[in-house]
Order: sequence, then C-alpha cells, then structure tokens
Amino acid sequence: MAGEKGTKLGGPRSVATWNDGSDYRYITVTKVNPAVGATVSGVDLSQPMSPEVFEEVHRALMENVVIFFRDQHMSVEQHIAFGRLFGDLDVHPAAANATGHEEILVIAADENSARANGEAWHSDVSCEAEPPMGSILYIMQCPPAGGDTLFSSMYAAYEALSENMKAYLEGLVAVHDGEHVYRGLYNNVADKPVYPRSKHPVVRTHPVTGKKCLFVNRAFTTHIVGLPRDESDAILNFLYNHMEHPNFQVRFQWEENSVAFWDNRCAQHRAVWDYWPHRRYGHRVTVKGDAPR
Repeated sequence: MAGEKGTKLGGPRSVATWNDGSDYRYITVTKVNPAVGATVSGVDLSQPMSPEVFEEVHRALMENVVIFFRDQHMSVEQHIAFGRLFGDLDVHPAAANATGHEEILVIAADENSARANGEAWHSDVSCEAEPPMGSILYIMQCPPAGGDTLFSSMYAAYEALSENMKAYLEGLVAVHDGEHVYRGLYNNVADKPVYPRSKHPVVRTHPVTGKKCLFVNRAFTTHIVGLPRDESDAILNFLYNHMEHPNFQVRFQWEENSVAFWDNRCAQHRAVWDYWPHRRYGHRVTVKGDAPR
C-alpha cells in the first residue's frame, strides 16, 4: 500500500506519496520519479476497457500526476473514446478543426513552423472558468532526437514551500487570461472577439485526492487580485521559479505511438522544441474539469 517517502529541497519538508505499483491487479505501474510520473503497461488503449482496468488506470493517474503508455495504436475515434471514459471532452478555444473532429487538437511542428505548442511551462487552458481535468497526448511521429516533454508536480511544489509561505498564499486569487496567449496565434483561424479570462485560487484543493497544490502558471496567470503589481509580480515569479525545480519534475522521452496522460489540476508541463527542422506530430484530447476551489 501507499506510504510516504521524503524528498528534499533546501530542507526535509517536501513529502511525496510513494507507491511501487506492486498492488495493482490488472495493469503494471512502474514509477519513474518519486514526485511525478509512472509508466503503465498491460493495457491496449484502442480496445474497450473493463471497469476494473479503468479504475486502476484512473488510480495510477491520481497517484502519479502523469502516466505514460508505450506502443499504442489508436485511431482518432479510439483516442476520443478513451478520453470520454474520464468525462466530456473539451474543445480548444483557439485551434483549428484539422481532423474533422473538434475534440482533437493537432500537435505538430516541422521545418515550416514558426513555433511549437507548449514551449513555456503551463497548465492547459487555465484561463477557462472550469479548466480541463486532464489531457491525453498521442504522438505518432517523432524527430530522430529531442522533442521531450517536461512535467512538474504542483503537489510537490506546494509541499516544499515553508509554512509561512503556505499561510501567505492561502485565500489569494489570481487572474488567468487567454487573450495574450491566443490572439493571433493560429494564422488559419479567425481570432475570436473574446478569449476566456477567469479568476482561480493560487492554491487549489484537488477534488479527488483532497491534496493542495499550486495553481498559477507562466503562460496564463497575469496577476494576483488585491496586491500591488510589483508585489504580485514578485510572488508569482518566486512561485514560477520554485515550481520549475528539477526535484518536482520528470522528463518524458517520446517514442512513436506513445501516450502521455496528465492531470491538469496538479501538473504543469513544457514541450522542448529542440528538434527543428525535424517533424513531431500527434493528437491531443482534453477532458473537461471543474472550477478550482
């Protein structure tokens, strides 16, 4: 069963939940890092999933923040069906419908790209009033080297804060804005009159695990409500630098037909675009979430 194993960042106050995966019956779960990430095997995501297998996949996600699958072969319809096991699917506020399925966000970069998706640390579409529960990225084409994705646990980042900082952050609310992120981003999509803008607690409580985690990010968060701008900027920059510490991270090396499924409520991620002019291509579905509390 799960126990507790300490990690250190300037002192022994960061605690990560450790489960070695030995008590799973239907799937195999192999921990990648103490704070975040596990590889799941023994399941074919293209096939219908029994309630018992679904429960263990969901549990693996709750325990590990992000889970990885290798050697998967899913059609667009099967990818969508897998995502819908976890809830209704979100439609991205800015991306084009390139596959004929509005639920699919195409993730692609090659020699003709001016940018790649997700190059800054972020939580997906946190500007929405009800940000996504999680995202499932399926990469079909990889560059010969590079193209990794970094994931960071916001549980671990919160737990590593001092008690004084936790007390200071309690009750603070921050603005998350999509305007500066999405306006003019996709040349083949007409800009919308308004992009989402919402207020969320700086520290949220996960609705399933009951654990607290940080919920601000460089991409969408603009300021903390009720603080002078210089104080807000100082606190946010401190938190951004803190949450990007390697102790909270896992680096996933993609292979063709790999899948990463992250809990958007307690994880941030960053895609590394170090493979130009080579091509990286995949599809993402995103599961709707709830209002952070």
